[in-house]
Amino acid sequence: MKKISFLISLSALLSFIACKPKKEEVVETIKYTITSPLLTDTSIIKEYVAQIQSIQNVEIRAQVKGYLETINVDEGQNVRAGQSLFNIMPKQYEAEMHESRAEEKTAELEWQNTKTLAEKNIVSPTELAIAASKLEKVKAELALAELYLSFTNIKAPFDGTIDRIRFKKGSLIDEGTILSSLSNNKEVYAYFNVSETEYLDFRNRPKNDERNKATLILANNLEHKYQGYIETIESEFDNTTGNIAFRAKFPNPELLLKHGETGKVRLVVPLKNVLIIPQKATFEIQDKIYVYVLDKDNKVKSRNITIKQKLPNLYIIESGLSQTDKILLEGVQSVKDDDKILADFIQPKEVINHLQLLQN
Repeated sequence: MKKISFLISLSALLSFIACKPKKEEVVETIKYTITSPLLTDTSIIKEYVAQIQSIQNVEIRAQVKGYLETINVDEGQNVRAGQSLFNIMPKQYEAEMHESRAEEKTAELEWQNTKTLAEKNIVSPTELAIAASKLEKVKAELALAELYLSFTNIKAPFDGTIDRIRFKKGSLIDEGTILSSLSNNKEVYAYFNVSETEYLDFRNRPKNDERNKATLILANNLEHKYQGYIETIESEFDNTTGNIAFRAKFPNPELLLKHGETGKVRLVVPLKNVLIIPQKATFEIQDKIYVYVLDKDNKVKSRNITIKQKLPNLYIIESGLSQTDKILLEGVQSVKDDDKILADFIQPKEVINHLQLLQN
């Protein structure tokens, strides 16, 4: 009897379970925007720290010893070639010149007298030659005395700007002492270093004016308003840095730029057949950049990529993606690996054009 009662209860329980409606599994699906990397030609901006130098910059040195008698210019003054800058007291050198002139006259008279006697065969030709040699020696000494006297008036070798004057009037100056320096800043050189790879890329570009164009960024981050050009490249790489020096030349008619200034040279570097993607299609984990790539089953898989260059709103891809890959454009924070999604594909050119419009 108990057995029959148990069977009836079990049958009732099974019937209840069978009659209970089965809960349906609901999968929520959202449509996500996807795109592909764009293969295109573009350009990037590169900046290099530069040292600015005048096309002419020389030290003004005393060539004779003496007291600094006059200072004819001021610091920062623009001077012309041949203009007198400093005078060193010339009395000693004037005296030496006058002595040499007197000796020249004496030697010339001796030569004339010996010549007359030689013509009358009173003295030998050897004595005449000795007198002529003495005259030439005295003339050389006079020329040297006149040269040293000219050194007491120190003149500008070219048009330029005077730097700091290191001595005051009345100072005792030794030969070789630096009095100041003179810079011709109408044009300036900007020296900057590039890596071996960048050097090779530069040399492989077509030889035209565009390749050599350069822009100078000043210390206040403003552009120098005159365009410059790369003129020359040094002959050797620096073994300690692996870099080689380039030299660009910039007009400076307003004399804004000074010798010893620093700045940055900006170059436009063209890139051929590179892959670019929007920055918003990426996410970062532990300093590595990832994208979600859609597989054939419409499942997303995270993939690490290497960035070659950063552009406004865009990345240039070094490795990790191909032109045919489908990448998630929107919602990278809303999915995870192996999520299956509904995809709405947008042509990569359309995506890039839209980002550039937003930038402008």
